[in-house]
Amino acid sequence: MIQVQAERCALLKNQLRCFHFLQAEDLPELTDYFTCASVGAGDTLWREGDVGDFEAFIIEGKVEISKETEFPGKQVVVGVYSPGTVVGELCIMEDRPRAVTAVALEETALLLLSRDNLEQLLTVNPALGSKLLKGMLMVVSIRLRKSFERLASIF
Repeated sequence: MIQVQAERCALLKNQLRCFHFLQAEDLPELTDYFTCASVGAGDTLWREGDVGDFEAFIIEGKVEISKETEFPGKQVVVGVYSPGTVVGELCIMEDRPRAVTAVALEETALLLLSRDNLEQLLTVNPALGSKLLKGMLMVVSIRLRKSFERLASIF
């Protein structure tokens, strides 16, 4: 993994919902807290039950999120996520195993934020960390609202 360049973060401000709350001058400071990763089509980012300590902001590609059902070996696709969103955000907020499995559907580029780096950001620059958390909360809120709509459509 490589450190994130400031120019890359600047481009992401317009692409990632979580970054919309940030100012241009905030972006260079964020670069120290993220790392870049790329995975191939079919690669598993993590499996349900794995220990998780990072979230992934999708830059390019698509990631499928699935959940085991009560029927052994059967999974349900929770969603397919594209550039501009974040996956794995639950484990960064709480120290629990991964709730879902994440698999890249195609070549995928990611920005990774570890729990330790988020905590460091919140300590060093609470205002900037709070802005990032606000963006992450917005994404989680939208996702929860869509889940409610999906559940309601079933019944």
